[in-house]
Amino acid sequence: MHLSFYHSAGLYRQSDQFIRDIEKAINGQYNAIQCYAKLANMAPTKKEKDKILEIRSDEVRHYHRFTQLYVYLTGKQPSLKGGEECPNTYVEGLKYALEDEQNTVDFYLDLMDKSIYPHIKEVFRRAAGDEQNHAVWFLYFFVMNQRSEF
Repeated sequence: MHLSFYHSAGLYRQSDQFIRDIEKAINGQYNAIQCYAKLANMAPTKKEKDKILEIRSDEVRHYHRFTQLYVYLTGKQPSLKGGEECPNTYVEGLKYALEDEQNTVDFYLDLMDKSIYPHIKEVFRRAAGDEQNHAVWFLYFFVMNQRSEF
């Protein structure tokens, strides 16, 4: 049977907390998109700028996918809330991004475990993998830029 039948029939339903967590994920992606645009503009090399913009593109894809899931589960658009400010220096921005990406991996794996829908589990599994990859890149750039400051 198609999942929309289960959803509309109320046979299976995600918890309200799960819905709030998806909205939190959407807001996190929105904030990352804004921050990574700022970070890319501060990047000292073309390689770093290009990679950060590639990461930002992944975040845009996650944002759209999570929004689709939210609308599917609730029938309404999520509300966007302002988040933490992105740091104003490149190295601090890298540190912030690294910590945020690493924390997000754990959050998405928890969401994956909490979902009752296999396709939603897969969305969060894939996003967690992307976030871990992003964390590695931010760590690499952070270490390389720390070395250049000495």
